[in-house]
Amino acid sequence: MDLASPSTNPTYSSPVITSPTIGTTTSSSSPITNTTATTTVAATTSPSSTPSRYENQKRRDWNTFCQYLRNHRPPLSLPMCSGAHVLEFLRYLDQFGKTKVHNHTCPFFGLPNPPAPCPCPLRQAWGSLDALIGRLRAAYEEHGGRPEGNPFGARAVRIYLREVRDFQAKARGVSYEKKRKGPNQR
Repeated sequence: MDLASPSTNPTYSSPVITSPTIGTTTSSSSPITNTTATTTVAATTSPSSTPSRYENQKRRDWNTFCQYLRNHRPPLSLPMCSGAHVLEFLRYLDQFGKTKVHNHTCPFFGLPNPPAPCPCPLRQAWGSLDALIGRLRAAYEEHGGRPEGNPFGARAVRIYLREVRDFQAKARGVSYEKKRKGPNQR
């Protein structure tokens, strides 16, 4: 099975890149809204090998977010996207989650392994959202976005992720403490 051929790996257009060529030339101060900028994302793998699992997931996540923007009412362009739109996207993704997150009123709130089923909603796990934002943040910059204007790195997104982590830790009785490096690990 040839995964590197154009027939099985189609090229996806990005709302930020205007024409995929090698190199970067910019004739205005804003690379996102610039219609004369040409940028290509450097492939991390050679043409004979397949992209890494991370690169494939990042591409799928990017395409999903761009599709979300196109389906948004009113439709949004990437340069108009803000941290608030990223939060809308994360809340939208919650409906596809597989992690049981107990409400405050649930008798199983705070229990890591509840003894019986309950009607609490399934949500996206904090770790999944955190990883998703990391991939989208990298993809945004690879597609020509400025790091200082990256909506995935907005303060509101960081606060939202922290709140989700803290609430899920309480609701599920799971600690999300950072692992400390020992004296032998560096």
